[in-house]
Amino acid sequence: MPGPPSPDWYYVGVDVGSGSVRAALVTRDGCVKATAEESISVWTPQPDYYEQSSEDIWSKCCNTVKKVTGGVEKDHVRGIGFDATCSLVVLDQNFQPVAVNKDGVKERNVVMWMDHRALEQASRITATGHSVLNSVGGVMSPEMQPPKLLWLKENLRQSCWKDAAHFFDLPDFLSWKSTGSLARSLCTLVCKWTYASPDGWDDSFWTAIGLEDLLENSHARIGEETCCPGSPVGKGLTQEAAADLGLNPGTAVGASLIDAHAGGLGVIGADVSGHHLPCENQPITCRAALICGTSSCHMAVSQKPLFVPGVWGPYLSAMVPGLWLSEGGQSATGGLIDHVVKGHAAFPHLEQQAEKRGEHVYLILNRYLEEMSKDQKHLDQLTSSLHVWPDFHGNRSPLADQSLKGMIVGLTLSQTLDDLALLYLATVQAVALGTRHILNAMKEAGHDITTLFLCGGLSKNPLFVQVHANTTGLPVVLPAEREAVLVGAAVLGACASGDYSSIQEAMEKMGKIGKVVHPNLELESFYRKKYAVFLRLYAHQREYTALMCD
Repeated sequence: MPGPPSPDWYYVGVDVGSGSVRAALVTRDGCVKATAEESISVWTPQPDYYEQSSEDIWSKCCNTVKKVTGGVEKDHVRGIGFDATCSLVVLDQNFQPVAVNKDGVKERNVVMWMDHRALEQASRITATGHSVLNSVGGVMSPEMQPPKLLWLKENLRQSCWKDAAHFFDLPDFLSWKSTGSLARSLCTLVCKWTYASPDGWDDSFWTAIGLEDLLENSHARIGEETCCPGSPVGKGLTQEAAADLGLNPGTAVGASLIDAHAGGLGVIGADVSGHHLPCENQPITCRAALICGTSSCHMAVSQKPLFVPGVWGPYLSAMVPGLWLSEGGQSATGGLIDHVVKGHAAFPHLEQQAEKRGEHVYLILNRYLEEMSKDQKHLDQLTSSLHVWPDFHGNRSPLADQSLKGMIVGLTLSQTLDDLALLYLATVQAVALGTRHILNAMKEAGHDITTLFLCGGLSKNPLFVQVHANTTGLPVVLPAEREAVLVGAAVLGACASGDYSSIQEAMEKMGKIGKVVHPNLELESFYRKKYAVFLRLYAHQREYTALMCD
């Protein structure tokens, strides 16, 4: 048995995002001591198809973990936790990759979370009206696993389906690869596979959608054994995985999380004492975590199940054991901002300025907007006549309509850097208005959210953060550690090691507040009008779509 807690104890968090693997070495009190990052390959054989390689991902996990732990005694690394995108991994009975593409390239055995090839299958599943859809806001998303599985069966029956013996969510693949255990995390199964805790799989659902063969051998292909996030998986690292990662065999491995949920874990439970926030001395149910990167997720927990139309959940113990999780989301946020900015005619000029100054393009745009607004009281009001509907990749929440498209109203023939800056601001505001739309739906269903906790890549952009505070009218809390997702992953390892008695204790001790951004109340009227225009854009889109369908 280990002795008393030591300041030299460390935990490793591994985060597999859409385009890279990151790892961090984290102390017992949540300080990040070292980080490493490596890119992973993405194949796009045709529009809306996105594929990756599980072998490539594991290799980059090993490389990054070795880099961050190279300077510490391996005995001092007490646990490791993984989070990843909710992508679908396919392996055969020998645990070798199976191609998920018509080209038969086995290396490409991962259907990425953002892959929308299964739109038609998702619509058919929604049309069944099965009761399991109540936990996904009533609409099956093509980003969940059932439509992806159905697509593989219908389109790659001979080259993929008949050889596939194991379907993993990517976080569970990493747990299996590191421990040899086939146990799945409740986070992945409940949030992306329609598993219901504590009842288990609903066999009638799989039969109704044409995937009754997944019921064979006690659901062996999709998993039967489950575990709560942060609970110990197997007997820790296997000999082979330990050698790959450069750690000791038997090092504790915490049951994994989807990447956004790890971000939630890294921020939502932080001690807020002394910051004079409305959530102080209130239950964690008054908080919402916004994990914002390429896409964004909005996490809120409740003591009892609250069903929110168009919002996934409620899921019991999917993030915090014992609490019900509601999960809203936007399919394109950072991805949308990049798309709008880089696609503008003035972007090459902006890029030249960034290279010349050695600064990021968004830092220059933020500064440019400040200059443009020096004769106005508030920067936000520069877009009074420019409005964006942000669903360029469909709407995940709260409308749950992947057929929606983006809209921009207020363009002129001008294509200067001024125009690019304004369009950038209007897009950031549109993303924030989408957050307001989701939070309003949650509040109408019974959530009482008084404070936002942000993490992820976009939370490092001060304009994005301030606009979210102004748009929602809520204080925004930023973590002391900028890599809160990695801290959340490390929390899993800390909990699995037994060094903390619960996820809740580890969250509170390892999550730290860095900064609080308050809303500018003078902009309340402006954003009330902006939100009204935002909703009108949706109404117009539905109207003209209906007209064209007549």
